[in-house]
Amino acid sequence: MSLESLKVQIIQKAWVDPEFKKSLLADPKAAIKEAFGIEIPAAIDLKVVEENPSQYYLILPPGPEDVGGGLASVNTVW
Repeated sequence: MSLESLKVQIIQKAWVDPEFKKSLLADPKAAIKEAFGIEIPAAIDLKVVEENPSQYYLILPPGPEDVGGGLASVNTVW
């Protein structure tokens, strides 16, 4: 599973499952592990924020050369 695919699945689940969304905002690592079986390493600091109609976030990810030799997968990022 690619990182982008996982992100889409997390977002879709948060849209339809209010309890998952609440858990994701409070403790994202635990919520992702419980829902998807993916354990995010302790060295990774994961934050989840929610946009609204008047507030948006632009996330600048690390460049491909900085992550796993240019391969952006769930395993090389997390």
